[in-house]
Amino acid sequence: MNHRPRKRFGQHFLTSAETIEQIVAAIAPREGETIVEIGPGQAAITDPLAALASEMHAIEFDRDLAASLKTRFAGNERVSIHEADALKFDFSSLGDKLRIVGNLPYNISTPLLFHLLNYKSCIADAHFMLQKEVVDRMCASPGGKSFGRLTVMLGCRMEVVPLFDVPPTAFSPPPKVMSSVVRMRPIPDPGFDVHDPGVLALIVRSAFSRRRKTLRNALQGVAEVADIAAADIDPASRPEQVPISGWVALANHIAANQSSG
Repeated sequence: MNHRPRKRFGQHFLTSAETIEQIVAAIAPREGETIVEIGPGQAAITDPLAALASEMHAIEFDRDLAASLKTRFAGNERVSIHEADALKFDFSSLGDKLRIVGNLPYNISTPLLFHLLNYKSCIADAHFMLQKEVVDRMCASPGGKSFGRLTVMLGCRMEVVPLFDVPPTAFSPPPKVMSSVVRMRPIPDPGFDVHDPGVLALIVRSAFSRRRKTLRNALQGVAEVADIAAADIDPASRPEQVPISGWVALANHIAANQSSG
């Protein structure tokens, strides 16, 4: 496919045969499974995945690429091309036990990950190529600079495992950063019991937007010092020092007080 990468779409097309083989091996699709690829681009992994899975859906925002893909797979009944914005796409419309894959554009990776959390119940797993810095944040441990909002919001719903790094030379054009492939699986029940996801999102966003402050200051107007202490968290600690379980406990405490009030 002869397509000039568009900077506004953050397009970096995977060209390394070795990396393509690694990704397909990590996903290991089988007959009877439904694969959903976000941003198939020039179909580097679409072809090998479609040959192994029973059903393949590819979501492409670039209409020129979508048109080329529709032509390319016109005779393949296993493959459906959706010209759509993945940030607005209803993944539940494709069924359940979906296996999501994609080389995600760096400029939309975080909002897209948050969007996919809305469809946790219909996702079996997800394999994504992302900027290594983003993967480091997804997998971070409490106490480090990488631990933040993304860590908490993903970690309370998904098991996140980094698989391998991918150098810039694996793409055309090469990005200026290292990439990584990561696997995510929904945490099985019983996992983190979040009573009100909206409350959790609010306090985590508020705290990490002021991450240099202590919690008593970072959460002013959102949580009282008594609320923080009631969740067994030191109000003098900083946001990155609180583990995911602590954030869930604080959110549940606040949600319970709101419902009783």
